[in-house]
Amino acid sequence: MSQNAALDTAADAENTAVFTYGVLTAFTTGEVRDTVAEYIAAHRVRRDQLNEALLAAGQPERTPAAGYLLPVDVTDQATAAKAALAAENDCAKAYRALLERADSQAVRRTAVDGLTDCALRSSYWRSIAGEKPLTVAFPGQ
Repeated sequence: MSQNAALDTAADAENTAVFTYGVLTAFTTGEVRDTVAEYIAAHRVRRDQLNEALLAAGQPERTPAAGYLLPVDVTDQATAAKAALAAENDCAKAYRALLERADSQAVRRTAVDGLTDCALRSSYWRSIAGEKPLTVAFPGQ
């Protein structure tokens, strides 16, 4: 897999995360809903960074699909946390792959920052879902 293919994959993962978080707004309340709004904004920023890197490399940007299949049926805040955790794990895997294939320091920095942010958000969702441990040794594996 080339750097451009890894950028494509990461941008697709971010598009999926944006969609997932959009669904979650209907099933979360209070502070959790505020966190969802913060996280969806962060995913949009990362997606835009990835698309800018693709355009700079002469590649087309990745556009979102019309819809996505979520890994769990989201019916309440607990299942919303599981869907968010799955989206974060998918993004972490994509960023880890991007890190391994990065040809430039700028893309490498994007991958490290994306992987770090996914690990932090995953920890939050594990706490909401009541999962232990809250962190994993190697995010994206």
